[in-house]
Amino acid sequence: MYIIVVGGGKVGYYLTKTLVHEGYEVLLIEKNPAKCEIYTERFGAVVMNGDGAEASTLAAAGAGRADVVISVTGHDEDNLVICQLARHRFKVKRTIARVNNPKNEELFRRLGVDVTVNPTSVILSLIEQQIPDRHFVHLLALRHAKLAVVEASVAPESSICGRTVADIRLPNETSLIAILRGSDVIIPTGQTQFLAGDEIIAITRRESEEQLRDLLVTD
Repeated sequence: MYIIVVGGGKVGYYLTKTLVHEGYEVLLIEKNPAKCEIYTERFGAVVMNGDGAEASTLAAAGAGRADVVISVTGHDEDNLVICQLARHRFKVKRTIARVNNPKNEELFRRLGVDVTVNPTSVILSLIEQQIPDRHFVHLLALRHAKLAVVEASVAPESSICGRTVADIRLPNETSLIAILRGSDVIIPTGQTQFLAGDEIIAITRRESEEQLRDLLVTD
């Protein structure tokens, strides 16, 4: 597998270091000549000086045979252009972009970037999972269908506690995937009863997350 990484900041540096260590064929593209000189000393001939947002640079890097292009510069506009060039000009099958401004994440998805990595969302998700009384956590966004996988805890005072799945009305296009009860994993049916302490894993449309939160969490 041939991977091109664009952007030699901390993220790009450590990503390249890891990929090289794992034995992947990788090329790091970085604008700053001084950084390139330092990285070449550390990584060898897997570093290229150039602007990854230019088609000529990507062509020289062999983007036409790349399996994945990962753009992790500090500028969202560059990351978007790089992924667009990789996909449409060089027919790269997989593009991954760092999104520095969370507001741009949906735009990246709409324009065809396969995977977006938003440090703010990642950190927020980690924080949410560490808060004991946080009853509703967004676990994962699914790009193609604009779906989200969420986790909800059933508190003793929850309105659904003691009721069955058939007794509650879920938002449209929402499905319960599993209920985690102690060490047991339950695939819910209409007769499955919600008990205090249950961890519910569900899939829903992103616009229905708030409605689902109100149903599962509201006292």
